[in-house]
Amino acid sequence: MLTLIVTAHPDQDSLTHSAAQLLRKQLEADGVEVEIAHLAQEGFDPRFSAKDRTDYKGGTIMGVDVLAEQARLDRATDVVLVFPVFWWSMPALLKGWIDRVFITGWAFELGDDERVLPKLRHLTAHLLPVSGFSEASFARHGYEESFSTQIEHGIFDYCGMPRGAKAFIRESEDADAAKTGLDAAVKQVVAAVTSPHTN
Repeated sequence: MLTLIVTAHPDQDSLTHSAAQLLRKQLEADGVEVEIAHLAQEGFDPRFSAKDRTDYKGGTIMGVDVLAEQARLDRATDVVLVFPVFWWSMPALLKGWIDRVFITGWAFELGDDERVLPKLRHLTAHLLPVSGFSEASFARHGYEESFSTQIEHGIFDYCGMPRGAKAFIRESEDADAAKTGLDAAVKQVVAAVTSPHTN
């Protein structure tokens, strides 16, 4: 059982990276094999190029970097996206990773009747977002629902990935709140990864 943790933050001293490292430590303590993909530090190019468009249309993936990311995911039973919330969503780096990696022919196919045929039912997806805002603020502005619609429904459900934990670290600019949120969020994700999977 391999869990792939994916981060998208340029600062290795960030709360995002601390969360990923603590998650790795606790998962490994429970006997889970873990790999971390630090997209910023690894230099992943998030730009969806004309070549990516050709791959997408043709259903034949040629990009070596894209194939490497897909191979990582093919080995995993769980993927955990750990990222700061930028403008009420994920950073462009992480969105570009999804744009380039989760393409037709691998993440899904289109049937003759244009129905979407999901291909990632074996991969449970978890979210560990780091937000500077409170839960009440998200709810007041309707962002909790839009966040779920955009990421969980628009990406995970579309590709057939079962939804795992969604564990926010809230009010990340407040040191005490961030510490409490970090511990609680990591504990929630660990519990979800180590519980029996139904997929």
